Amino acid sequence: MSVHPDFAGTDLASLSDAAAVTFLNKHLNGPLRLLNAHLLHIDSEAGICRIRFEIVPAFCHSGGRICQGGFLTGMVDSAMAHAALARARFQCAVPTLELKMSFLEAAGPGIVTAEGRVMRWGGSVGFLEGDIRDEAGRVLVHSTSTIKIVRPKKK
Repeated sequence: MSVHPDFAGTDLASLSDAAAVTFLNKHLNGPLRLLNAHLLHIDSEAGICRIRFEIVPAFCHSGGRICQGGFLTGMVDSAMAHAALARARFQCAVPTLELKMSFLEAAGPGIVTAEGRVMRWGGSVGFLEGDIRDEAGRVLVHSTSTIKIVRPKKK
């Protein structure tokens, strides 16, 4: 079973990627619900996750035109974390050790898609990258992250 508290008592490892997406959308955690998330795709073998988010005016400053960077950070961090969780078949926890954000373009109200990718998967540390694109496909945010891979303790 998973050491991640969001998946305790759930055997996501036995599900197909498509079934895992369906399960996760039915059981979104609080931050994903607040960010208006909808999981689109996971590829557990490649370590990829895509999540659609709706940026609403309440996330924005400058007269409701520009999304505050902390919301975008949460979005891309969620996509990267779910890519790592998928790679681990949801059997590990993946706390962030380091996160770097590059804000390339302003994002306003509307739909964006965040994609997270596992770049390296080690014994205790993983390296991730991710981006957020608008509906026209423009890259708005690029991010990299280092995570700790917390595996279940051997009994």
